Amino acid sequence: MDSTHDARDLWSIILAGGNGERLKPMVQRWLGQHKPKQYCTFIGTRSMFQHTLDRSDRIIAPERRVTIIARNHRDDAWPQLSSRPHGKVILQPSNRETAAGIFLGLTYIRAHDSQATVLIFPSDHFVYPEDAFIEMAYRLARAARNMKDWIFLLGASPDAPEPEYGWIQPGAHLSWIDGYPIRRAQAFIEKPNLEGCKGAMHSGALWNTMVIAAKVKTLWSLGLRCFPDMMRLFEAYGESIGKPQEEQVLDSIYHVMPRRNFSAHLLQEFPNHVAVMELRDVVWSDWGKAERIAEVLRQIGREAAFCRAQKMA
Repeated sequence: MDSTHDARDLWSIILAGGNGERLKPMVQRWLGQHKPKQYCTFIGTRSMFQHTLDRSDRIIAPERRVTIIARNHRDDAWPQLSSRPHGKVILQPSNRETAAGIFLGLTYIRAHDSQATVLIFPSDHFVYPEDAFIEMAYRLARAARNMKDWIFLLGASPDAPEPEYGWIQPGAHLSWIDGYPIRRAQAFIEKPNLEGCKGAMHSGALWNTMVIAAKVKTLWSLGLRCFPDMMRLFEAYGESIGKPQEEQVLDSIYHVMPRRNFSAHLLQEFPNHVAVMELRDVVWSDWGKAERIAEVLRQIGREAAFCRAQKMA
């Protein structure tokens, strides 16, 4: 992989503002306290959050990384950031769903480089092997730099009819990058029931990883069409960036920030602006259940830390 660290227009956003509610009971039993799953070390020595930071920094220079952290997660996040370049860390006053988290990061980037391309990573997903995933994310970023009017998504090949995931139905062929096909997104299916999942699998649909690459201008334009009330708030925040009142303005807009889901309320409304690249030769999982964590790790010959803890108890 050719390094993109010299590509000054390329930025990353790390989304780490989730609360991990689905795994909360298991984490409570395992650690004796609640900790959002992205800050947990389920295997090895790095948390999911730290893995995500490392993957991003292998593609994009850390000084162009914007990390969105929930303000009430500071005690979990700061120790995991202390030994590395921080980039820009924004403490989100409250969780207002995925659209707010994404556009908060985009607002900061837009204030510094309105022509930028951004690569967006959720921080609570498992991928293996990392090298293969990084290669695919790098291709996604290159596609977004070259085809400026599209939003690009990585889609993972499903191995089970998973109702807790969002699904992408790929459509017609759009282009190629390094021999990998890029297809239009025909439709998005948000967390279908079991029968809907089976039908999606049968039709060749992919899991939506929410790993996204796009030009900031493209995302901002669609945001204005989808969420005009939200975007007015972020435009006010953008005018305050770098000024003494920045944090005060951030607090004030989050008092009235609407809750919007980026996938359900934007991608699903504008599939004709979205392209998908299939994530090949990579195990991907959104770890929302303990059983899923244990099963995925068994597939690669590893054991989850909480399973070892249960055996020793």
